[in-house]
Amino acid sequence: MTNNRPTFVYDGDCSFCTSCAQFIERRIPTRATVIPWQFADLPALGLTVEQCEAAVQWVGRDGTTAAGPDAIALLLRDAGRIWSVAGSALGLRPIRAAAWPAYQWVADHRDLMPGGTAACAVPQNRQVNP
Repeated sequence: MTNNRPTFVYDGDCSFCTSCAQFIERRIPTRATVIPWQFADLPALGLTVEQCEAAVQWVGRDGTTAAGPDAIALLLRDAGRIWSVAGSALGLRPIRAAAWPAYQWVADHRDLMPGGTAACAVPQNRQVNP
C-alpha cells in the first residue's frame, strides 16, 4: 500500500495515548496523519488490531511499517529540524536498546502516566512484561 502521507497510529481508547497524540498534533510538525487505530483502515495500512494494541505504529508512504519507539523515531525524523535530531538519536543502537524496554514499561503502566486513567490499564494477561 502506498499513501501520499505517512500515518502514525495510536490507541484512541487510552487517554494517555490520546494526550500524546494531541501533543504531536500541536507541537511536532510532522506530515503524518495521526489517527487512532479504532478509526483507521487497518487492512489498507497493512496493520492488524493485534499490532495496534501492542504498540503505536508508523506506516510510511511506501507502506513500510515500524512499531513502538521505532515508530516514534520515524515520526520525529519526518518532523524535520530539531525533531529529526531526536528521531535519529532514538535510532542509535544503545539508545534504541534502552528505548524498547522503556516503551514497554510505559505501555504497561499507561494508566499511571499523566493524562492516563483506569480505563487505560492494559490487562495483566496482555502485558508483554507483566
